[in-house]
Amino acid sequence: MTQARSGGPAVVALGGGHGLAATLSALRQVTSRLTGIVTVADNGGSSGRLRTELGILPPGDLRMALAALCGDDDWGRAWAEVLQHRFGGDGPLAGHPVGNLLLAALWDMERDQVAGLDLVAELLGAQGRVLPMANVPLDIEADVDFGPPERIELVRGQAEVATTPGRILGVRLDPGDPPACPQAVAALETADWVTIGPGSWFTSVMPTLLVPQLRQALLRTPARRCLVLNLVAQPGETEHLTPEEHLDVLAAHAPDLRLDVVVADTSAARDVDALARGAARLGARLVTADVRAAGQSGQHDPAALAEVFATTFAPASPAQA
Repeated sequence: MTQARSGGPAVVALGGGHGLAATLSALRQVTSRLTGIVTVADNGGSSGRLRTELGILPPGDLRMALAALCGDDDWGRAWAEVLQHRFGGDGPLAGHPVGNLLLAALWDMERDQVAGLDLVAELLGAQGRVLPMANVPLDIEADVDFGPPERIELVRGQAEVATTPGRILGVRLDPGDPPACPQAVAALETADWVTIGPGSWFTSVMPTLLVPQLRQALLRTPARRCLVLNLVAQPGETEHLTPEEHLDVLAAHAPDLRLDVVVADTSAARDVDALARGAARLGARLVTADVRAAGQSGQHDPAALAEVFATTFAPASPAQA
């Protein structure tokens, strides 16, 4: 099993939700120089309620990323459990995780989103840092085909886009040129590796490529770039897409982006040759490995994914260079 290392490469992970949490859980076993850059377009559940009522960033994906980086000691694990605890019942707090309310309180007190996130990271003994991709809450807009016959309509909102029964043709952000988090831009510019995905392809992964300042930093960084593909198609959002078509979606939304590595689960890469050709079109080599969690078809195994990252990030020997 890969052991967590002091130091290691500087790695930035882009995404949101459970996909980013799985990536961070794996990366923390490989390096301590770790930054998660999180989408801020969620408009559903507790996050949606808090952004509407308080005008703040949706805290849910940021909370999940922080919990994924919690310390390995009893203190870190206990506080991560508190952070994730969700109130039940039918009162005004029903459905809110404690961590969402904690972030909302700190942002109100500190008037600084990054300072609030850093305080929670310190409380958890987090191995790494969590940053928002933008300093304002965003909305996702999608062009969706509800045909046949072709009937293209605009769908707005992360929750609405993620559950649409139509075929998503493309997504964009509103506002289209939001202020990127400066610390996130700086992290990208000084990274050794950047990981993208897995996660909800149109509503968690693509949005991180659509903030102009962040995208430009991703294009100019000297870091190498690793894309992690999903294990299964997502009902509604990507059920019509093959793994190689996921790469086409990325190319359509970020046509100038070049990759170095594409990671796919062995069982998910049904047509390995087609997927390898798709990766090559983006400048990448395909790596296949068994990274699926046992008994959980849609979730990555952090330990298995960590092994892939450790091998992928290892400096090339003179004979390989």
